[in-house]
Amino acid sequence: MTPVERSAIGSALVVGTGLIGTSVALALREHGVRVFLADRDPAAVRLARELGAGEDWTGGGPVDVAVIAVPPQFVAQQLLDLQKGEAAAVYTDVASVKVQPLRQAAELGCDLSRYVAGHPLAGRERSGPAAARADLFLGRPWAYCPAPEAAGHAVAVIRELIGLCGGNAVQVDPAEHDRAVAVVSHAPHVTAAAVAARLADASDTALGLSGQGVRDVTRIAASDPALWTGILSGNAGPVADVLEALVADLSAVAGALRALAGDPAALDDVTGLLSRGVVGTGRIPGKHGGPARTYAVVQVVIGDRPGELARLIQAAGETGVNIEDIRLEHAPGLPLGVAELYVKPEASAALTEGLRERGWQVSTP
Repeated sequence: MTPVERSAIGSALVVGTGLIGTSVALALREHGVRVFLADRDPAAVRLARELGAGEDWTGGGPVDVAVIAVPPQFVAQQLLDLQKGEAAAVYTDVASVKVQPLRQAAELGCDLSRYVAGHPLAGRERSGPAAARADLFLGRPWAYCPAPEAAGHAVAVIRELIGLCGGNAVQVDPAEHDRAVAVVSHAPHVTAAAVAARLADASDTALGLSGQGVRDVTRIAASDPALWTGILSGNAGPVADVLEALVADLSAVAGALRALAGDPAALDDVTGLLSRGVVGTGRIPGKHGGPARTYAVVQVVIGDRPGELARLIQAAGETGVNIEDIRLEHAPGLPLGVAELYVKPEASAALTEGLRERGWQVSTP
């Protein structure tokens, strides 16, 4: 495919000014694209506009590209309505399900030659335009799933859109996409919600003992349930397949744990699942999409005061060591916490020594 010129997208319409839609708008605005905004909630449009995401859509057009940022079950009807009004030359969406919108769009008689289904693999546990960021998609995979009828120009425009937003364009078959996100996104969300649901009735003692582990596992469970109900219903079969396999694993481990008193060998089933978990974790792509790496962790005690984290990062920079990742864990009831600095193993000693020389309390687990 011959790359299109940057001038191919001079104007865009974003329908749905939630987290993803507003983030797309902000990213396009940074490249000088004139962006129009529409949403059934006037307050959401107003906030997105105040954030600098664009201007109100009052009809007219057509714009170069329309981005449909609504729940999956509404994508096809929104596409039909926009095409009837000739709102744009090319259309895409950002829903996390692809088979359902494409099937429904075909059934409604939408023009699939000008529609390229899309899905940026980025998000946050927070929702709404206030959580939007122009750099939300930077370096993130962005799947696009053109139907056989899709015109080459339409595909080229959507690839340019992805590039303008900083995403990494990945062409994938719609059914394969839905099976993939069931494994890496949808089923994990349900699993996180199931773990978090156990906390609803947990004792104060249990909650007082909670650490970073439970926060990591349950973070995404704070997302909007109504939004996720629509996503899960649109990808029901593939998600159910993953959850059934997960339930089988958990049931086997539960049975093995109950059998331990009379059969110590049952522990092998537990070890087997934990070992498979290590293998699976190791297959998650690492930094810049490369192979996963094992990093050393340098733990630094940090005060819960303004400027402390910036001071720590500056001190780390003075050691000449690159920080690959950073996580914070607060100490319940105390005005301090621990910053976990992830570095290449060979750099751990230099960072530890350098920070200690600069007065930081450091340890390596």
